[in-house]
Amino acid sequence: MESLRAQFYAGRPIANDAMVPEMPELGLVAMAGPNDPAPSLRIANGRVVELDGKAEVAFDLIDEFIARHAIDVAVAEEAMATDDVTFARMLVDPTVPRAACTRLAAGMTPAKHARILASMSPVELLSAITKLRVRRTPSIQAHVTNRVDHPLLLAADAASAVALGFRELETTVPLLRDAPSNALALLVGSQVAAAGALTQCSVEERLELELGMRGLTTYAETVSVYGTEQVFIDGDDTPWSKAFLASCYASRGLKMRFTSGSGAEALMGASEGMSMLYLEARCLALTRGAGSQGVQNGGIDGVNVTASVPGGMREVVAENLLVMLHDLESCTGNDTLMSYSDIRRTAHTLPLLLAGSDFLFSGFGSIPRYDNAFGPSNFNAEDIDDYLVIQRDWGFEGVLRSRKDSDLVALRRRAVDACRAVYRELGLAEFSDGDCEAVVMAHGSLDVPDLDPQLVPRASESIMSGGIGILDVVRALARTGFAVEAERVLEMLRQRLLGDYLQTSAIFDESMKVLSGLTDPNDYAGPGTGYRMTPERLAEIADVRQARTHEALTADQATGRGSVTLRTIGAARSRVRPDEVVVGVSPAFAESVWLTLGGATVGEALRQLLAGLEEEGVVSRIVRVRRSLDVGNIAWTAARLSGSGIGIGIQGKGTTVIHRADLPVLANLELLPNAALISPALYRTVGRNAGRYARGESPDAVLLPDSNEPLGPRFHARVVALVAAERRLVSADDPVELEASWT
Repeated sequence: MESLRAQFYAGRPIANDAMVPEMPELGLVAMAGPNDPAPSLRIANGRVVELDGKAEVAFDLIDEFIARHAIDVAVAEEAMATDDVTFARMLVDPTVPRAACTRLAAGMTPAKHARILASMSPVELLSAITKLRVRRTPSIQAHVTNRVDHPLLLAADAASAVALGFRELETTVPLLRDAPSNALALLVGSQVAAAGALTQCSVEERLELELGMRGLTTYAETVSVYGTEQVFIDGDDTPWSKAFLASCYASRGLKMRFTSGSGAEALMGASEGMSMLYLEARCLALTRGAGSQGVQNGGIDGVNVTASVPGGMREVVAENLLVMLHDLESCTGNDTLMSYSDIRRTAHTLPLLLAGSDFLFSGFGSIPRYDNAFGPSNFNAEDIDDYLVIQRDWGFEGVLRSRKDSDLVALRRRAVDACRAVYRELGLAEFSDGDCEAVVMAHGSLDVPDLDPQLVPRASESIMSGGIGILDVVRALARTGFAVEAERVLEMLRQRLLGDYLQTSAIFDESMKVLSGLTDPNDYAGPGTGYRMTPERLAEIADVRQARTHEALTADQATGRGSVTLRTIGAARSRVRPDEVVVGVSPAFAESVWLTLGGATVGEALRQLLAGLEEEGVVSRIVRVRRSLDVGNIAWTAARLSGSGIGIGIQGKGTTVIHRADLPVLANLELLPNAALISPALYRTVGRNAGRYARGESPDAVLLPDSNEPLGPRFHARVVALVAAERRLVSADDPVELEASWT
């Protein structure tokens, strides 16, 4: 039979994660696979004639493309001759310029890259990422989708996402026919909160390109490349067709990045027995050769495959680093929920957040998990507050910021009104006031009325058949009173004509300044260099929803004020009555602290202590100890004043001790340290137990309620505020005797 502990582990979330041993024959090996080729490169008359163990006559499509377009033959001999460890140390050493690393990387083969990165530890990989990312300033991308392709909800969620700090927004569709409507709604909503957020609609490549050419999207991403020839053929693609598609986007002034990622070839049954990192190194080499400005990778849809093998998450980081080493924009793959374990999915994401990336997420689900049409991201709307606090904890630039609900509601309303006006003006659809208000206040699509199932398909058909493009959207916004949004949408078109955001790793900040590898290059060269947050930005990330001021931490104390009146009646004296127990209260008890952490008033806590003593037939006195706020010292002082030698100490926050006069100060008979769990009934039990000690009897054990709640995070700041109130009233005065009265 299984033990109860084994049964417990079987029910843990991580038990649902499938793990496998390395199986190279299936492509289930993260890096340094036994079938990976040894690095080699031979050049004759300026032409690559051997690549990673293959002669030119044996080249497949990928080898041929890499050999002709992705190897810098001018530096290749020097690069391939560089010792692996020497180059790995160059990557980690902050004094070695970034450009020195990327220069040599341009002459290396995929097998050389894969072998070097496989030799590096996780910390070494992350250190290299800090130096090698292209853009100095990190950014972040959001998924903005919903189950029903509701245009108003897309617009509202886009506005919310931009307000939170996302600078790229990606949508997709459950049904391909809905894509034009989704692209239009996202475009409108993205420009409400601030200028310059880039948008895309991830769909079939031909339609995605057409939407971009019409100006309804402002960048593209899901242009997939693969590491084996068979997978390319299965998709009716070649490296040359992908290169042609990249040039199509560039010729229309549209930013575009390729998508790859480990695990894809294994999922498609055509890994050729190679490791995931080697195949991804091939993808990235051909991406560089095709002229794409960047890459979305790091597992992506295949991350669960990568995560199932030993060292898989280290491989994910290595492939992100390899993008940067190729001098390409890195959109790091945190866009797929990679584990049932919250600990594990956070462990996947946090290292990259600390190291920094051009895009920290290739799709943070800014909407609820159930609305994420890509499938749940590794972080979703449910995790935004957690993310903001982690960003605050570590002081890294996670790009996001906390916003008041009232501000977000106002922006959502503006986005809904703008989108509704555009759809009406262009004859696409009508929405009721009730629909609009529900969307403004909604968390997700489950909170809004059902749409006519034909509304979005009809709108999309009208967009395509009517030739609607970005200028039509601009005119519709301008005619319906949304001049600011009209100007911002028009500016996205102007920027395509200027072409500055085609620079590698380009984004717009909210003032429409282009930040790129050219205008904002990563200049990290060790401590004190590279991107550093300003004091203003540090203050902004510190301002989270959970932050409480000193006043807020103690505001609830007013609810207990006056619950008991303690009047000083003279100096406290020792007495000789053997049936007496003294209750010592702290300096601020019933003076500035009125409510315990458990929610009882100090008056009720004291009343229950005294009632418990009375039930045991002992008499009691109350003294205030001002010399110390330590509850053990207070209880010991009370015990030394007590005729029985037994004393109770209680702080304003509720912590309670039973002490005996002949014990050392730091010892005690009973301690109830977790004040948040002490109920009035337990205070009564403490009183009874003290009475039994006074009579020489053995009391019953006092057990706090079972709780696995981490009470510290909820109460620690309040404890500090309440202890500070006690500290302010500490003095050298002798203990005084008190008289209590209750109203």
